[in-house]
Amino acid sequence: MIAHVVLFRPKANLPPADRSALVEAFAHALQEIPSIRRSRVGRRVMHGRPGYEQMMREHYEYIAVLEFDDVNGLEAYLAHPAHRQLADQFFSAFEAALMYDYQLREGPDGLRDLL
Repeated sequence: MIAHVVLFRPKANLPPADRSALVEAFAHALQEIPSIRRSRVGRRVMHGRPGYEQMMREHYEYIAVLEFDDVNGLEAYLAHPAHRQLADQFFSAFEAALMYDYQLREGPDGLRDLL
């Protein structure tokens, strides 16, 4: 399984209409792009554990994780017109972002990749 992981921080002064347009573009991409197997979006949890959160150099308020069967599914997502619309909204709305793709395996199988 391939995970497309996006950590992002929207612009502090992002107008509500632009925020809504980003959400609509994302919802449209999820509906229109068949290679997306699962999606999750969330907000960072701040729990105040001493030392833990302070180790992070940057604060990314949100995460989006999209899952694909394989690299071909990821590539189909990236080439899809609905993704291009999402990217246009996203790149104009964020202050900072990180985007990475990972091949994930369940449990101990994934741990073998560390060796």
